[in-house]
Amino acid sequence: MINGATQLLNRLDEIVGIPSISSASDDLDMSNSPVIDYLAERFADLGFSCEIIACSQPGKVNLIATKGTGPGGLVLAGHTDTVPLDQTLWSVDPFALTEKDNKLYGLGITDMKGFFPLVMSAVEGLNIERFDQPLIILATADEETSMDGARTLAELGRPRARAAVIGEPTGLVPVMAHKGMMMDEIRLLGQSGHSSNPDLGINAMEAMHAVITDLISYREELKRNYQNPLFDIPFPTLNLGSIHGGDNPNRICGHCNLQFDVRLMPGMHMDDLRAEIDQRVQRRVGPLGIQFERAILFNGVPAFFAQENSELLKTAEALTGHAGTSVAFGTEAPFLQQLGMDTIIMGPGSIDQAHQPDEYLSLDLLEPTVGLLQKLILKYCAAG
Repeated sequence: MINGATQLLNRLDEIVGIPSISSASDDLDMSNSPVIDYLAERFADLGFSCEIIACSQPGKVNLIATKGTGPGGLVLAGHTDTVPLDQTLWSVDPFALTEKDNKLYGLGITDMKGFFPLVMSAVEGLNIERFDQPLIILATADEETSMDGARTLAELGRPRARAAVIGEPTGLVPVMAHKGMMMDEIRLLGQSGHSSNPDLGINAMEAMHAVITDLISYREELKRNYQNPLFDIPFPTLNLGSIHGGDNPNRICGHCNLQFDVRLMPGMHMDDLRAEIDQRVQRRVGPLGIQFERAILFNGVPAFFAQENSELLKTAEALTGHAGTSVAFGTEAPFLQQLGMDTIIMGPGSIDQAHQPDEYLSLDLLEPTVGLLQKLILKYCAAG
């Protein structure tokens, strides 16, 4: 049983009780400052030096909490925001910890505010006054929407350590790779006119038909050129998700917009992909007299693959008995890797519970998580 189990449950209740929804909708979006302030106070009580860093968006902040000094050390990272919710679909209060059927329910309990109280319990259980190398707790903003928190830190070049573990829900299985993701919109502008005479206009919807045909062909090229058996779906995907055009059956369609996403494999680069799509679309629509622009809906998350011969991955595999694997969802791992840290994703809970009503974390995972975190902290921060 975890020492201070009651305190752990109290902290889980406290952090779940602080709403920190991030959303592309201004009506739903909120600041994460209250949860960052809460974490800063708790980690300061544990002897950490805490720094709050503003992001580019108002009301969005990150926390870097550090204990110990040196060139090495370990970062334990997570995001402090949650997705929006429909409270009518929950059978329990999403902003209060509810324990039933050996499960802990609450918004963000798994994805992933619940990770931070588990880190606190791990630190307290070790009862170490001084670390030989720094232990850094990183709490970020807006992972669920813009990844503004992680992008801000990458631009600042902070924090730096030898290794970094992102506590996203993986069932305590070390994750060594995930696909990247980008979302864009193709906007075509033609010329409307009376449908009785096609020569009176330039039909944007017909031009989009040609664009879609080309994108489907391009998708097959990507599938042939990028294969990796590590992933359940071992090739990149391009999904045509939404299309809108025209305004009436008896008018030549003057405008048409197509929204799509691409899930990129490691080795693929978003800038290159966007440039190729631009060239292909322009070749299709330019001769038709159609104006074209592409808008970025979500700037994207790069694909992630752990560094070659990753010591951290080998350590996590040895500690858990699980081989490194891949996941379909994106994380902040590429941004931490940009800072030069040996990075993996590994945390309690299942991604299947994330973004769902009645999100929960099994009680059975609390003790193994704390124990695993303590072993990682001892290896990277308290070797002496």
